[in-house]
Parts: sequence; C-alpha cells; structure tokens
Amino acid sequence: MKIWCCFGLGEDEEEVRGTMREGMFGNENDDESEGKELGFLLGGQMSDLEENEMVVGSGGGGGGGGGDQWQLGVGGWRQFDQFASTSGQGIGDNGEAFFPEKCDRPEGSERDDCDSDDRDSWDVHHKRAKVHSYSQGCTYAITAMPLEAGNSSSSTDRDYNVSQSPIPFNNEILRLTSMSNDGDDENPLDSNDGRDEEGDGFSTSKMEDLEVRMDLTDDLLHMVFSFLDHINLCRAAIVCKQWRAGSSHEDFWRCLNFENRNISEEQFEDMCRRYLNATEVNIFGAPSIHSLVMTAMSSLRNLETLTLGKGTLGDAFFQALADCYMLKRLLVNDATLGNGIQEIPIYHDRLRHLQITKCRVLRISVRCPQLETLSLKRSSMAHAVLNCPLLHDLDIGSCHKLTDAAIRSAATSCPLLESLDMSNCSCVSDDTLREIALTCANLHILDASYCPNISLESVRLSMLTVLKLHSCEGITSASMAAISHSYMLEVLELDNCSLLTSVSLELPRLQNIRLVHCRKFVDLNLRSIMLSSMTVSNCPALHRINVTSSSLQKLVLQKQASLTTLALQCQYLQEVDLTDCESLTNSICDVFSDDGGCPMLKSLVLDNCECLTAVGFRSTSLVSLSLVGCRAITSLELVCPYLEQVHLDGCDHLERASFRPVGLRSLNLGICPKLSALHIEAPSMVQLELKGCGGLSEASINCPMLTSLDASFCSKLKDDCLSATAASCPFIESLILMSCPSVGYDGLSSLRLLPHLTLLDLSYTFLMNLQPVFESCLQLKVLKLQACKYLTDSSLEALYKEGALPALCELDLSYGALCQSAIEELLACCTHLTHVSLNGCLNMHDLNWGFSSGPISELPSIYNTSSLSSHGDDHELIEQPNRLLQNLNCVGCQNIKKVLIPPMARCTHLSSLNLSLSANLKEVDVACYNLCFLNLSNCSSLEILKLECPRLTSLFLQSCNITVEAVEAAISQCNMLETLDIRFCPKLSNASMKTLRAVCPSLKRIFSSL
Repeated sequence: MKIWCCFGLGEDEEEVRGTMREGMFGNENDDESEGKELGFLLGGQMSDLEENEMVVGSGGGGGGGGGDQWQLGVGGWRQFDQFASTSGQGIGDNGEAFFPEKCDRPEGSERDDCDSDDRDSWDVHHKRAKVHSYSQGCTYAITAMPLEAGNSSSSTDRDYNVSQSPIPFNNEILRLTSMSNDGDDENPLDSNDGRDEEGDGFSTSKMEDLEVRMDLTDDLLHMVFSFLDHINLCRAAIVCKQWRAGSSHEDFWRCLNFENRNISEEQFEDMCRRYLNATEVNIFGAPSIHSLVMTAMSSLRNLETLTLGKGTLGDAFFQALADCYMLKRLLVNDATLGNGIQEIPIYHDRLRHLQITKCRVLRISVRCPQLETLSLKRSSMAHAVLNCPLLHDLDIGSCHKLTDAAIRSAATSCPLLESLDMSNCSCVSDDTLREIALTCANLHILDASYCPNISLESVRLSMLTVLKLHSCEGITSASMAAISHSYMLEVLELDNCSLLTSVSLELPRLQNIRLVHCRKFVDLNLRSIMLSSMTVSNCPALHRINVTSSSLQKLVLQKQASLTTLALQCQYLQEVDLTDCESLTNSICDVFSDDGGCPMLKSLVLDNCECLTAVGFRSTSLVSLSLVGCRAITSLELVCPYLEQVHLDGCDHLERASFRPVGLRSLNLGICPKLSALHIEAPSMVQLELKGCGGLSEASINCPMLTSLDASFCSKLKDDCLSATAASCPFIESLILMSCPSVGYDGLSSLRLLPHLTLLDLSYTFLMNLQPVFESCLQLKVLKLQACKYLTDSSLEALYKEGALPALCELDLSYGALCQSAIEELLACCTHLTHVSLNGCLNMHDLNWGFSSGPISELPSIYNTSSLSSHGDDHELIEQPNRLLQNLNCVGCQNIKKVLIPPMARCTHLSSLNLSLSANLKEVDVACYNLCFLNLSNCSSLEILKLECPRLTSLFLQSCNITVEAVEAAISQCNMLETLDIRFCPKLSNASMKTLRAVCPSLKRIFSSL
C-alpha cells in the first residue's frame, strides 16, 4: 500500500515545509487577525476558531511507529513542521528522501547538485499543491507519504489522517483526509507498488494521469474570485496560501458590507486598517453605529458611499462629516439624529446624494452646494432648511409634520428642481403649488397624491411630464383646465379621485392615463396622438368614452357596467377587451367595423355583454372574436374574411347565424340549440360541428375544404340540405348523421358526390334501405348502424352476398334487430372486417364457429362440413381465407349462451373479445393465438371456460360465478397472462390467489375484492 504526499515542494526542504504549512493553513503571524476577520464575517468568533484543532495521526514509517497523535491549533504549527519535514519530499522504501523524478547524484550530496533541468522541471510542475482523486466520492485527499513495502502494521496504523474539526462558519467544514488501501489491494497510482521499472522512483506518467491540477495563475484566480461575495471569499481564504492572498485583494473589499452583522469596534477597526482604499461602507443594523462610522470616516480617506441605520447618530458625526471630503452618497434610514431637540446640520461640499428616511429629528439644515438628490421620506422633522442650488430631485413624501410654509420654503429654495414628491403631505395647499410653479420652472415630475387640500386652481405647470394625484379629494372636473395647460404631460394618474365626474383633455404628448375607482366619474374625452396606454376600471358610473389616438394598440375596459357609448378613432388599435360591460348595445358593432375608426383591429372580446341582441361585423382585419356568455344574442352576421377564431359558448338563444365569408378552419355551433338558419362560406374550414342543433332546418354550407361534418341530433335536417352540402363540400371524409330522422333515400343517394367518404354514422335513424349507401360509398371504411330498428335481415345481404363495400373494415350493428342467421352469415362471409360491434343484440343466441350443422356449414364457400370430412382436410383448410377480425364486441347480449371459437375458425388476427354483461353465457371455448384481451365481467352464469390463448395478457372475470378449478384450467395455457380480475367472484377465496399464481407464473396483477 502507498500513501502519496501532494504537498508543494520547492527548492529546499525549509521552503517545502513553509509552503505546506502556510499554503494550507496560512501564515502563523497572521492567524489571529485573519481568524477574527473570518470569524465575524461568517458569524463565528475567534474563540471558536482557536478551539477547533487539527488531528494529525502518525502512522508507521520506515522505522516503524506508533499511533501517537499531535493536536495542532490553527494558530500554532511547530509540531506540524515535524510532520511536514518528513513528508515534504516523500520517503523511499528505505526511509530516504527522494525527488519524484530520479536525479542521479552521489550519496550524501546536496539536492542542489542534481541536474538543473530535472530540478527546474520539478519546480514547474510541483510549485503548488496538487490533489489526487482516486474515487468519485465527495472527500478530497491530501496524502502523506509512501510507507515501507514490508511494513506489517495494520492498515489503521499505517494511515495518516490530517483533518480539521468543523469550524462554525455557516456550517462549512474543511476536512483534509488521507486515503488508504488494504494491504492486498493494488495502489491506484502504480501497479508496481508505486515505483517505476527501475524500482527507485515514481511512475510520473501515471501520476500525471491521475492527479487533478490545481495550478491557477493569479490573474485567472482573480477573475474567478470576482464572482464571489464576502462570505465565500472568506471560505476560499482557508484553502491555501495563494487563495488566501488572492481573496484578500483590495479589489474585492472596496465595499465593506456589515449590514445587520454583530461586529465589534475592534473587528471593524481592523478591517478598516487592512483595506484603507475601501470606498463604500454599510453598517446598517450593526451595533454602536456612531462609533463605527466615526472609525470609518477617520480611517478611510477614499470613502464615497456610507450607509447607516437602526441606531443613534450623535452631533459629532455631523460635525465630522465635512472632513470626509470624498463622500458622495450618504444614506441614513430608521435612525435617531442628535438628541432629538436640536437642529441637525448637514454641511458638505461634495455630497451629491443624501437620503434620510424614517428618521427621528426635530429640525434639519442641509447645505450641500453639489447635492443633486435629497430624500427625507417618512422622517419626523417639522422644519427643513435647504441650501442646495443644484438639487433636482426632492422627496418629502409622508413627512406629516412639515407645514405648508416649510414645504414651500424647502421647494422654492431649489430653483433647478425637476422632480418633487410630496405625497401624503396633508398640509400642502394650492398657494404652495403656485409658488413652486413660479420658482421651479423646470419641474417635470410631481407626485401630490393624498393631498386633500389641492385642487390645482390657477396652477400652471407647463413643463410637467408626470403628474400623480391619487386620492386627492379636491380634484374635480374644474381641475382639468389647469392640467390642460401642461402640454408636455406624458403620464397622468387620477386614481380614487372621488369627486371627479368628467375628464376632457387634449394633450399631444400624453402617453399613459389611469382612472381607477373613481366613483362619480361619468364621461371621458381624450385626444392625444401619442396615447399608448389607458387604464380605466371600477368606475361604476362611467357612461361615455371618446378616445382619439394614433399610438393606442390595446384597450381594456373590463367591468364598466354602465358604459353605453364608445367612440374610438385609433387607427393602430389591435386589441380591445370589453368583458362584463353589461350595458353595451348593438351600436358597438359599428365602432369595430371597417368604417368605425379601428381599421387594424385584430382581437375583440365582448364576453358577458348581455344587452347585445343582434351582432354584425364587417371587418377586413378582425382575426379573433369572443362572444362568450352573450345570452341575449339571437342574430349573428360576420363578414370577416380573415376571421380565424370565434367563441360562442353560452350563446344559447342564437337563432340565425351567417359567416360569409370567414377565414375559420373550425367551427363549433353545437352549443346553440335554438339555431334554425345557418349560412357558412369558409374557404379554409376543415371541421364543422353542428351537434345538438335540433332546430336547424335551413343550412347552406359552402366549405370546399371541409373534411369532417358532425350533424348529430339535427332532427330537422332534410335531404335537400344534405344534398347541397355534399355538392359544395366534395372532400368530406367523416359524416355523422346520428339521430337525423329526416334524412332519407334522396339524401343518402347524394353521398355519391363524396368520393373520399370513409366514415358514415347513421345510428338511431329510421332507415329501411341501405342500397344508396352500398352504391354510393365505395371507399367507406367505417359504417355505424346502432339502434337502426327498421333494418331487416335482408338489409345487409348486399354485404355478405354481393360483396358491397369492399373497403369496409369497421361495422357497428349494436342494439339492432337482426336475427341469429343474418349475424352468422355476416360474420362468416365478411372476412375482411376488422372491428365488429354486436352489443345488445337480443336475437343473438350463440357464437359458434365450430362448423356444426347450421347456416354456416351450408355456405359453399366458407368451411363446408362435408369437405372437412374428406381425406383432403388439410388442403381444404389452407384454401379457406383467414379472418381479418381484430376486435369483436358482444356486450350485453342477454340471450347468448355459448361462445365457441376453435382454431379452424381462422381468427388469427383477433386480439380483443368483449362478452361482458352477458348474463346467460355459460360456456366459453376460445382458441386464438393472438388474443390479448378477454372481458367476461358480469357473466354470472359462466361455468365452463377453456382458453388456448398463449398471448393473452388481460383476463377479466369480475362478478362471475366460476370455480377456482375452472379458472386454473383456463389460465394454465396462458403463458403471457399479466392481469387477472376476479373481484366479486363468490367461489374464489384468499387461498385461491396462491394457487392461481402457481398455475400461471407470469401473473403480475390479480384484482380481488377479498
């Protein structure tokens, strides 16, 4: 076994020991201060760092050894040097130190006598520590040294363990562990016991293949560290000397962020002394912020940004503030300034941004000639004196104690003011606004929300671009005259102005307007070519809207219950949503037609507009129309050639509908039960559903690309409509006429115009003659004739006697009146059928394909009994055609008693057989090679079950009165059976489960109610 040492090796042994000691654990002299630094940044203390020690286990070396251990503190490394001195270069089998690359020299000579090329190569490749990875686990190893090959000590004694106890830095743990192999295992580094072919060195090529290089240039490491925050930089610092030096670079510590950290004054002073070039300090939420900030201002001469809060700042701070001459940004939040009874002076020549928010102070005086932005939001001062000639942004929002005069004095002292926020300043009056308008000619942004005393009377703010007046009780319709003089206005917000009744503005630059929860608002008249967004909601009294804009593209006016008149001149408007505008009348249709002022409208939503009765649109741009829930609509006329979507859910009173022309590809009118007249001209439509339109008697359908038509339950649809539809829609492939009793011979004869028809559903009709179907639908593949009570035994003779419908694959005769002989002849002759449904055929007594006497045996072309008894039986069977039947359903055939399908029936393709709910079925004998699914559920009389179905996978015997012996015999030859359902079988017990599994080992699931 070998344990390799990967600590860095230099040019002499002392440098090797120093590199190992310092590279992995840092310089001894700096441990205390660095430990403090890491401790408070990561939540730990220096005492925690000193208490966590490293355990270095000694193993047997060349001269043997005991199991002694050294306890190494983070701050002391003398004992670790003893370990490093023996492991720095490695030890040969005889305990001699050697280089990994062989260097010929006489015994006892110094290492400097070696060939310089070999030594230089060693330095290049091994100047830093390397990590060997022998497994894919999460543990990394810093290996020790190779032990003597003949060492007989145990693997535990021979292992070196260099591990550090967990340091409580956010649960980060550094573990340095060695790796060991059992004595008999081959070393992963070298199959020759870690030596080369000459026996006196490492196998360098193999070592290079297995090691993971950790060599990073300082520039690359600097780039990687630039993505780390302070916490992770501190974690990286404990990796090695290079990482420690790289992580402490001043570029990463320009910002000293100790927000909400429990940092002591000594620790903070030490950080400021280490990083004198720091430009930003954040001690918000730190204890003793006054003393900390005084330390920062006295130590950091390049300080530009200072963030404070959650504490008390004394007078000394504000007096020393002027000496911090590089400061540009000061942010104080939630603090007490001074003793609370005197004026606080803030004087600074270079300060540009000042934020004093939520602070407790009586008076404040600011004299900063370079100040650009000032925020006093939510502070409790009663007076503020400003001497800031360059100030352009002032925020005094929620300063409730500021009087009207104080606000006027503060704002008018800043002639270059561009943005003013005085929201929630309840004392502001129109006189103050007029004074501000005269003094601050460049004011662009004004937020006077929640100022109940302003009405903007005689106020002229001509340069204003943003005006916010939320919940201003004094704002009325008369205030609009003052607002109209702000011809540069772009944003206007009038939410919750309870006395506002009308807005009539013509502002050429207005882009955004908000009117939300204006209870008495009735009329809106806007003219702005640049208006792009308009939000109007929850204005219950709003009746009229007139908007003219060349930029508005989307208009949402939901839940305007009183809106009756809408006039729009918006040439680029594309989307309109008028959901729940219950009072809109039919005149709205003119607004959105081609001549209505919205020539580019694409999407229109009129959901739940319950006053609409007759809707008609003529638009060459409309693509989507939604009329969901418009229950009063009785007439719909759409002339929209590019209309692709229309939603009519809930239009259950629609009587007349015209779509001529439209671009629809599909249309569902089955939700309009009262529809009586329908006219459609849709060149692109492929699917039309009229299911449930019981009153439809007049239909004109001109859809040349239509492939699917569902007219189920259209009880008044007559032959002339069907004939016209067949003539104009020649590509129909699927036609469903279920429960269309008015369709007769002439209508079915017109199906010859549908050469592509493959599916025809005539279920629940009164047809007596299918001859038009046999003659017209030569490509028919699916024919459904469920519950056609008037079809006689001779109605299907053309199928099995004359070979009609040669392409037919699926036939559904469920709930019909055909007799037993007709069914037998059909099954015997139509061998090309793949799916047959005979559900609920009460005249069906047996399903016997065993070639006994009866109608089947009498057919000369199919299974003649006399021919089977001759010596040429095998030859005769080969000549008979195989049945293509795949799926046979005989559900609910109450009179069927026996099912016999032997191999000679040639049902080689039958894969599914459903005989459920056949209450009188007693015997089932099936031999089908490909049968996979057999359902005999609820066959309560079943007694005999014989199965020769090697591919059967699912067998359902639910509620069958069958014995366990019969089931065992049935499944014994079903070698692929996986699912067996025997729920509610009274003759089967819990003991039967084991027996059934033993009989059929392939069973995976047995469903039982026991």
